[in-house]
Amino acid sequence: MWWFWRKGASGFSASSTAEEVTHGIDGSGLTAIVTGASSGLGRETARVLALRGVNVVMGVRNMAAGRDVREDIVKEIPRAKVDTMELDLSSMASVRKFASNFNSSGRPLNILINNAGIAGTPFILSKDNIELQFATNHIGHFLLTNLLLDNMKKTARKSSREGRIVNVSSQAHRWTYNEGIRFNKLNDKSGYSGFRAYGQSKLANILHANELARQLKEDEVNMTANSLHPGVIATNLFRHNIISNGFMAGLGKLLFKSVQQGAATTCYVALHPQVKGVSGEYFADSNLTKTSSKGKDVELARKLRDFSMNLVE
Repeated sequence: MWWFWRKGASGFSASSTAEEVTHGIDGSGLTAIVTGASSGLGRETARVLALRGVNVVMGVRNMAAGRDVREDIVKEIPRAKVDTMELDLSSMASVRKFASNFNSSGRPLNILINNAGIAGTPFILSKDNIELQFATNHIGHFLLTNLLLDNMKKTARKSSREGRIVNVSSQAHRWTYNEGIRFNKLNDKSGYSGFRAYGQSKLANILHANELARQLKEDEVNMTANSLHPGVIATNLFRHNIISNGFMAGLGKLLFKSVQQGAATTCYVALHPQVKGVSGEYFADSNLTKTSSKGKDVELARKLRDFSMNLVE
C-alpha cells in the first residue's frame, strides 16, 4: 500500500489527516455550515474547522446526537464556536426551515459543506415523493445551496474573502446507471439498484458543483464550488445495507481510511490557500483528480440543474 503515503502535488497524500492538511491555517472570522455533522466525516470536519477558529454550524437530523457532538468538541476545544441546527436533507420543508432560520439570524456564510448522505437503501420515496438517495444526497443540498447563495454572495462582497461551496461526492459516481441520471425513471422501482442509485446521486453532486462554478464565474462573484471523493471510510454511511455495513465494521476498518483521513480532502478544499480561485474541479486525497466523462458533461449538468429546479419549485 505504498501509494497510500505517496504525496501528490499539494504535498499531501491519502494518509494525510484533516488536522495535517489544515495545520497553520487561521479560520478566524469565517462561518461554515457542515451538513450531516453528528457522525462520521461530518463530525470530524466540524471538529477540525472549529479547531482552526471557524464558526461552525452543524446541520443535523438528530438534535440530541448533534448536541452531544457539540459538547464533545467544546470540551476538547474550549474556544470553539459551534452551534447545532436541525436539518433533514430528505425533506424540502426541513431544508427551507433551516435556511430561513439561518438567513434570518443575520449570520454571514463563507463556507458551505454539503456532506450529509445515505447509501445503499432499498427503494424508498422521500416525504416529497422522490427516490430517497437522490432526495437526500442531491436535491436537499441543491435546494439548501440555492437558499443560502445570496447570503454567501453578500458575505463574499462584504468580507472580501472567497466563499467556498464544497460537495462531498464519491468515486461511486463512476458506477451510476448507464444514462447517468435517470431523469425519466427517477422514481421507477423496476430496475432500481441501491448501489447505482447511490452512484447517480454522487454524480449529481459533481454536476451540481460544476454548474455552480460556471454560474459563479459568469456572475463574477468571489466564490468557488468544487466536489470531492473523501476515500472509502469505515463509517455508518452504509447503515441501510446489512452486507456492506457488516464489511465496514469488520475487514473494512483494516483496508480503508480512518475518519480523520477521510475528512482531510473536505477540510483541504474548504480552507487551504492552495485551493484559492480553483473552481469546478474534483479532488481526492487532498489533490486534484479526474472525474468520469459524465462528471465533465456540461449539457448533463445544465439538464440536471433545470430538472432539480422543477423538483424544488
